[in-house]
Amino acid sequence: MDRKECHMRPVSMELSPPPSGLEAEHDALFTPNSLLFLHELISTFDAEVDQVLQLRVSRKAHLDLSGDLPSFLESTTDIRRDPAWRVLPVPPRLQRRHVDIGDLAPCNSERFIKALLSSAQGIQVDFDDGNCPTYYNQIKGIHNVLQAVHNQFPNVPHISQAPVLMLRPRAWNMVEHNLMVGGKEAPGPLFDFGLLMFHCGKTLLENKSGPFFYLSKVESFMEARLWNKIFVWTQQKLGLPLGCIKATVLIENVLAAFEMEEILYELRDHSAGLNCGIWDYSASFVNKFGHRQAFLLPDRSKYVNMEKRFLRSYMDLLVQTCHRRGALATGGMAALLLPQDRLSDSHRVALATVTRLKLLEIKAGVDGFMVYDLSLIEPMQKLFELHTEGDNQLHQLRNDVTVTPDDLLSMPSGGVTLYGLKYNIAVGVLFINAWLSGHGHFFYVGQVEDSATAEISRSQVWQWIRHQTQLEDDSRVVSRRLVTELTGEVMLELSALCPSVRHKQRLHTAADMFLELVLKRHFPEFITTYLNQDHTFLSSQSSGRVEAVDSGVPRPRL
Repeated sequence: MDRKECHMRPVSMELSPPPSGLEAEHDALFTPNSLLFLHELISTFDAEVDQVLQLRVSRKAHLDLSGDLPSFLESTTDIRRDPAWRVLPVPPRLQRRHVDIGDLAPCNSERFIKALLSSAQGIQVDFDDGNCPTYYNQIKGIHNVLQAVHNQFPNVPHISQAPVLMLRPRAWNMVEHNLMVGGKEAPGPLFDFGLLMFHCGKTLLENKSGPFFYLSKVESFMEARLWNKIFVWTQQKLGLPLGCIKATVLIENVLAAFEMEEILYELRDHSAGLNCGIWDYSASFVNKFGHRQAFLLPDRSKYVNMEKRFLRSYMDLLVQTCHRRGALATGGMAALLLPQDRLSDSHRVALATVTRLKLLEIKAGVDGFMVYDLSLIEPMQKLFELHTEGDNQLHQLRNDVTVTPDDLLSMPSGGVTLYGLKYNIAVGVLFINAWLSGHGHFFYVGQVEDSATAEISRSQVWQWIRHQTQLEDDSRVVSRRLVTELTGEVMLELSALCPSVRHKQRLHTAADMFLELVLKRHFPEFITTYLNQDHTFLSSQSSGRVEAVDSGVPRPRL
């Protein structure tokens, strides 16, 4: 591949040429000064990024070899027992964020503009779970954020009046193949964060609208400490006041649930709070303990929801931890899509389901949550207004809550259904199919699916095979043979909806990749890492087979 070299330092930086059709956007992002900034940022922190990833491997190996379970850290007892410390107060624009739009991949210009025009208080501008990180999507998405921040979209509110942008760079496990610094591929989060801060940080600050971030898949306070160092360095380098960057950490891993106070403490000058979700967090149990029979997770479609002890305890502890330290606590994303006919029974049932689940979060004390469907914004805002007072619920200290390690590690009872197994297979296959198409999320049986639901889906199939779990329906054992047969059945159903031979071929490739993933001896840590390093996905980009997503996410509800 032809690459152009940045000669700030001899042959120390290589950048791929622009994706077809994005030459102007590429040139706008990669100026001599922005390249120099990226080079310095990545050179400064690259070794520490490697260290936190190596610490994850070391910690997992210790848990496996020792058979130990996580607990609250003895070494940081003083931080937890000190009642005095608080995070710095967040700016006014973050004080009232009842409803954010989630999973918004900014490369989708049409949906991004609709979100900017909406009444939501915030937008999760997502380069992670809801986004497929092709070079095209990264360049288009970051450039669209630049346009929004600099008010270059016609007929869109000024950035100071639009919903606040909560920018979510990729997680530590992702690399950017199209930028090499010092002979190594760049860490994906530093690529995203660096470009966003260089081009948008000062303008967001001047308009009292940022820079605000979501930090994905943080597993320990050491990772939070690294992000804090990156924030301090970036603010000094760009001449911005210390503490102006604010970040919400997504607690998506069971190990992080035992370090929530420490994570807030490390980011206390830059914290916008913590966020709890359901599927990445649930999948992390399989990631860390999936080979242990005691951590067999039952069918998510029937037995796993936020009312279960391990998830309810996690949410209660997150709210209590945040509020006692003056930090905001936010809930997950409602993935259900409302049917278009507002008078239909299906619309009423879907709205009632979302309302019931989100009311649980409100009563637990959360200060906000996310929805995917824009038509859920107003009813959920009204739900907040009906059941809360003021901008947030920081006054709800949840002193009634006492959460133990047993509470956090208590697996729900239940088995595996044929429906749940086929559902997980379908979601896993369709997610890989979406990635091969250049999309980070898709629609299936009335809701949006992204890497979080794909993660729990493939994790459960892997774990059920590993433990030779019996189906509730007919006592068949979940085995390689059964999963392969059921994948064939699912493929017959899905293939019938494919509009062309090419689409069918891609779907069959996705099914083959899914089976490779769930049949591996050792559990692949992240589905996104696995795909981002897979030859089929990478070659689909370089050969131009990945489709541009600017026309919108594909609508067929397979």
